Amino acid sequence: MLVAAAVCPHPPLLVPALAGAAAPELDDLRAACAAAVEAMLAVEHDSLVVVGGGETTRPYGGRPAGTLRPWGVDVRAGEGDPVLPLSLTIGRWLLGDRAGGRAAFHEVAFDAGTDECLRLGERLVADGRTALLVMGDGSARLTEKAPGYLDPAAPPYNEGVARALAEGDAGALAALDPEEAAELWVGGRAAFQVLAGAAGSAGLRAELLESTSPYGVGYFVATWT
Repeated sequence: MLVAAAVCPHPPLLVPALAGAAAPELDDLRAACAAAVEAMLAVEHDSLVVVGGGETTRPYGGRPAGTLRPWGVDVRAGEGDPVLPLSLTIGRWLLGDRAGGRAAFHEVAFDAGTDECLRLGERLVADGRTALLVMGDGSARLTEKAPGYLDPAAPPYNEGVARALAEGDAGALAALDPEEAAELWVGGRAAFQVLAGAAGSAGLRAELLESTSPYGVGYFVATWT
């Protein structure tokens, strides 16, 4: 069963070494991510799973690592082969030495259907007390300078996701429409729905630590404990 979850975004610039001058506009976001991970790890659990979006749906066995080389600097997270997608690479970096070595990593396809995501969430927490680190971004169409340019539907969509995370509303996350999410360039929709499937009716206490969009992309940090 799910006993704790942390939700964090995965922009490469979250890693100071990639950000040059460390992107001070992300300092609050980094602090919130660190706090969310600490809160998750503080809950007694038997297993820890990191889930995030990618091109396919698959688990990573052994002790996989990731690299930010495609984004300009060969910063590595973990000591194994650098095979993780961006979302899981940032998740591995956030865990650091505290729990990364014993975490399991699972990629979920960005275009995975809702039912597939919900079932995956159920499977990931089926055995014992499980903590889940969920890596996902909101819409990338919040401003004219955003990667996907401005879409008037993006701000209310992001507000809805933020509200669901703040209220621990698994039903609202499960109701996210995959086609709308794709149109709005929502990088975390599938991962959020994995969380919904994992949470079920657990009734965890939710807290939204951060909701921001410094680059026209929605970033959320939340805990469900």
